[in-house]
Amino acid sequence: MGRALGILCCCLALALPAAPRGSALRPRRQLRPGGPSADMTCKNRPLDLVFIVDSSRSVRPEEFEKVKIFLSEMIDTLDVGERTTRVAVMNYASTVKVEFPLRTYFDKASLKEAVSHIEPLSAGTMTGLAIQTAMDEVFTEEMGTRPATLNIPKVVIVVTDGRPQDEVQDVAASARTAGIEIYAVGVDRADMQSLRIMASEPLDEHVFYVETYGVIEKLTSKFRETFCAVNACALGIHGCEQVCVRNGRSYLCDCYEGYALNPDKRTCSAVDTCAPGRHKCDQICVSNNGSYVCDCYEGYTLNPDKKTCSARDMCAPGRHDCAQVCLSNNGSYSCDCYEGYTLNPDKKTCSGVDVCAPGRHDCEQVCVRDGLLYSCDCYQGYTLNPDKKTCSRAITSSLVTTEESCKCEAIVALQDSVTSRLEALSTK
Repeated sequence: MGRALGILCCCLALALPAAPRGSALRPRRQLRPGGPSADMTCKNRPLDLVFIVDSSRSVRPEEFEKVKIFLSEMIDTLDVGERTTRVAVMNYASTVKVEFPLRTYFDKASLKEAVSHIEPLSAGTMTGLAIQTAMDEVFTEEMGTRPATLNIPKVVIVVTDGRPQDEVQDVAASARTAGIEIYAVGVDRADMQSLRIMASEPLDEHVFYVETYGVIEKLTSKFRETFCAVNACALGIHGCEQVCVRNGRSYLCDCYEGYALNPDKRTCSAVDTCAPGRHKCDQICVSNNGSYVCDCYEGYTLNPDKKTCSARDMCAPGRHDCAQVCLSNNGSYSCDCYEGYTLNPDKKTCSGVDVCAPGRHDCEQVCVRDGLLYSCDCYQGYTLNPDKKTCSRAITSSLVTTEESCKCEAIVALQDSVTSRLEALSTK
């Protein structure tokens, strides 16, 4: 069980005179009904607390009264209640008496009234029996102990001035194993070895010693420090700017998510959540009041995981302003034109090209434009070759009539006759 109680001194040896052992009884000291002022009230975590007090013959009546005053002042410092700290008291000598269990009183006045009526028992110091009885008859749910599921610490404070007359070591070990935290308070002739055997570890936080019952009340402040360890976080008396974290009997400051504790250990500053290594954004990190959100570059959209990005189809209808052709380009786009058109200087619209302009066609002689297309032709006296691009010179011919044909034949015949006569004359 985690220690519900803080740091205590091993021995509290106070240099005050011992109470005289004479037969005359001192006047009975009345228990104070009001107790310490409200600001001394403990704000400890809930406890199931059992006092086991020795009232054997070695404890004189006036000394037992001192024990009752100690119990009363201890009650005053506790945050007593059904849902906070419950208190039981056991009285033992050779026998054990449960004066009242944990379920009986839930207010300080009733507890202190019951304590004021406790009477000492008789001879004997059966400390082991008392601890065993606490386990068997007090630390039960029927007697007011809260269920283990609530994790309410179970605590015993044994007050004795002698040496146990029965077996303590094994019984105390069983109690500690059962989750009971044991504090041992020795007075005067108390056997220190026995106190150490029964107490919980660490011993220097669970064993007390005072020289006389006359000064046992001084232990109240020590137990108060142990039980109460003022919760500065709950009381709002800390200096933390954002978060107060209780740390045993002290506290530490912390900050909300997205903030870091400054060197003064009290104030906080927003951290750069978008610094490298602090975020999980795929592309853009946007700081947002101590936290961050992810965003994407233009042309990308944030995926459902709110961290990664996917390229958008920038050429989808309505996402671009190209007149003819849209070309996606890594999250962006560019415009182009159909064949026969050129992109204008605005990089968006297109104009038709002159397909017969020099260098745009392969006609040898004449380019004839036909919308966005063209065809080739030849100059007069040339004919277009079968490749539809080059030209060849044409062969000229004349069409003659029948009459002209006859004339031609007569002329040819005359030319032949003349030729023959000239040849004959030349032979003579």
